[in-house]
Amino acid sequence: MKFLNESRKDYLQFQLDEGHIDADPINQFDAWYHQACEHSPFEPNAMQLSTVSVDNHPSNRVVLLKSYNHDGFVFFTNYNSQKARDIAANPTVALTFFWPSLEQQIRIEGRAEKAPESVSVAYFNTRPRDAQLSAWASDQSAVVNNRVDLEKRMNEMREKFTHGVPKPEWWGGFIVVPCRFEFWQGRGNRFHDRLVYELKNDDWVTHRLCP
Repeated sequence: MKFLNESRKDYLQFQLDEGHIDADPINQFDAWYHQACEHSPFEPNAMQLSTVSVDNHPSNRVVLLKSYNHDGFVFFTNYNSQKARDIAANPTVALTFFWPSLEQQIRIEGRAEKAPESVSVAYFNTRPRDAQLSAWASDQSAVVNNRVDLEKRMNEMREKFTHGVPKPEWWGGFIVVPCRFEFWQGRGNRFHDRLVYELKNDDWVTHRLCP
């Protein structure tokens, strides 16, 4: 067996301690996210979304965070997709952000629920036209014969919608309402900092985990 030690690096940039974190995890996320936008400019809003299907099969994929506030973290998808079917069966999900240039990771656990229709429409209307059309052309997660068939569907949508593209009824947002955060800061010799926020009786309680 070959080990991948040649890729090993030590994490030495920052540290994370209880005396320098915000009492509110959303505010702490906001601080780290803006730092990531400055230092990790390529898709800093990319996050891994983990779901579990009705038959307890886990799935993980990268999606893009499109909004966040104290209500939760918002992403958009086809409501017939695998991720949406998983959420319908089990709304407990997990999100992970990883910014290698900052040696930082944030893990979030919570419950996913459909965003209000007004939010989904408002975001859909900001998308480029071809991105709007692709929501109509793609039966997300369904089997398709080949790329040619996909392009054919896309051309059909271009011909169908010549004056504006409405949001499909099967497309929209999910809001992940968090109940747990873990802020991870890489440290030397794999002796990392891990600070956790957990929601208990409507208050956020913090504690440190061993690396």
